[in-house]
Amino acid sequence: MSRRILNKAGLAAVLAVCAAFSAFGQATGTYTPYSIYGVGDLSQPGSAYNKTMGGVGIASRNPRYINLLNPAAVTARDAADESYLGSPFMTDFSLYADNKIFKQGDIISASNTVNINDLAMSFPLWRNSAMMVGIMPYSDTGFGYSFDYTDPQLIGHTGSISYSAAGMGSIYKVFAAAGVTFFKRLSVGAQWNFYFGDIEKTYYTIFNDASYNSIKNGTSAKITGHAGKFGLQYEQPLGSKLTLGIGATYTTAASLRGTVEASRSLAASTSAADTLYYHRDDLGKTADVRLAGEIGVGISLRDAGRWRAEFDYTRSDWTKSGLDGIRGLSASKIFSTSVTEAYRFGFEFIPNPNDIRYYFNHVAYRVGAYHKKDYFLLNGNQIASTGITLGVTLPVINGYNGLTLGIDFGQRGSVENNQIRERYINFSIGFNLYDIWFHKYQYD
Repeated sequence: MSRRILNKAGLAAVLAVCAAFSAFGQATGTYTPYSIYGVGDLSQPGSAYNKTMGGVGIASRNPRYINLLNPAAVTARDAADESYLGSPFMTDFSLYADNKIFKQGDIISASNTVNINDLAMSFPLWRNSAMMVGIMPYSDTGFGYSFDYTDPQLIGHTGSISYSAAGMGSIYKVFAAAGVTFFKRLSVGAQWNFYFGDIEKTYYTIFNDASYNSIKNGTSAKITGHAGKFGLQYEQPLGSKLTLGIGATYTTAASLRGTVEASRSLAASTSAADTLYYHRDDLGKTADVRLAGEIGVGISLRDAGRWRAEFDYTRSDWTKSGLDGIRGLSASKIFSTSVTEAYRFGFEFIPNPNDIRYYFNHVAYRVGAYHKKDYFLLNGNQIASTGITLGVTLPVINGYNGLTLGIDFGQRGSVENNQIRERYINFSIGFNLYDIWFHKYQYD
C-alpha cells in the first residue's frame, strides 16, 4: 500500500473520530450526585499524558506529546522542527472510564461510564511557532436517584408517594491556540476557548392514588460562551544535564449566553399535563452568569529526557459566577459557589531512551498525586478530592508514536455531616501520533 493511501486512510480515521465525538456528546459523560449542582462536574483537564502525571502540565515542555494545559507548550517540538518542510504533524486522542462507589450513611451504590476525553491536533506555523486545535469536555452532568416517602402522616392521607430525579448533559470546549519561542528558552502562547452544551434535569413526584396529580419539575439549559487563555514558559539549563522550567497560565472568565428554562407541571390520571409555572433566564440579558477564570503556576525539573518532575498550583474564584441565583443551575439552597484550588505533582522516568536492544527501556513510567477543592460548598462544607495516578506510554513504530495507559484512584467528599463519599478508580487510554502524515515524499 502506498504512503499516499496511508495518509488518506489516516485522515479518514480523524474524521471518523470527530463523528464519534459528536455521537458521544449525547451520552452521559459522568455519573455522580455532585453533578446536580451548578454547571455539573468539572472535567479534569488535559490529555492522557497529563492525567498520568497527576494533571500537571503548566511548566512541561515535552516534544513527544501535545500538552493541552499551556498554550505556550505548543512550540515544544523535536529539533528537526526547525526545517519547515520536515516539521511534524501531531495528534492526540484519548478516552476515559469512570468507576465510582458512593456511600451516604447506610446507602451504597456504584456507577460506570465511558466517554471520549479529548481530540487535539498540533502543527507548525513557521520555524519557532506552532498551533494546535481540539475539543474536550469542560463539565458533565449525570445523576439519577429515587426513593419512597415514609412519613406515615403524609402517606396516610395520600397513599404511597415516590420521588425520582435524573439529569444528563455536557458542556464542551473547542479551542485553538498558537505559540512562539524566543531565544530558544522563552515561549509564549494564546488560546481561544469556545464553550457550548445542554444540561437537562427532571424531578418527579408520583402519587399512586389517581385522585392526586403527580408533579414534574424540569430545567433545561442551553449554554454558549468564550474565553481567552494566555501562557508562558521559560527553561534554564542547570549544568550539562538538568533543566529548570517555570510556567504560568491565565484564563479569563467566560460570560455565558443562552437560556435556562425552569417549569413545573401537574399530570392527571388521563396523562394530560397542566403547566403551573414557567420561568426563563436569558443569559447575558436578564441574568449575568459566567464560568470563572483561572490562574496557574508550575515548576519542573528534567534530566536530558530520562526523567522529569513537576509541581502545579491552580486557583479559580467562582464566588462571582452568578450560578447561585439561576433556577436550574443553583439546584438547592444548600449550594453556594466557592474558590477552587488544586495542588498537583507528577514524575516521569524513562530507563534508557537510547537503548536499541530492550523495548521496555524506552517505556515512559509515570506517577502523580493531587488534591483539589470543588467550586461549591454544600451546607457550608467544602468538597475536596485527593488521588494518586499511575501510567505508562508504550512506544509504537518510531518511538514518538505512543499508547498511553493510566489509572487514577482516590476519594471525593466524606461521610461526615451526611455528605456523600465518592471513591473511584478511573482509567484512561490515549493515542499520540507523530509525524506520519505530512512527510515530503521521496518516492511512492
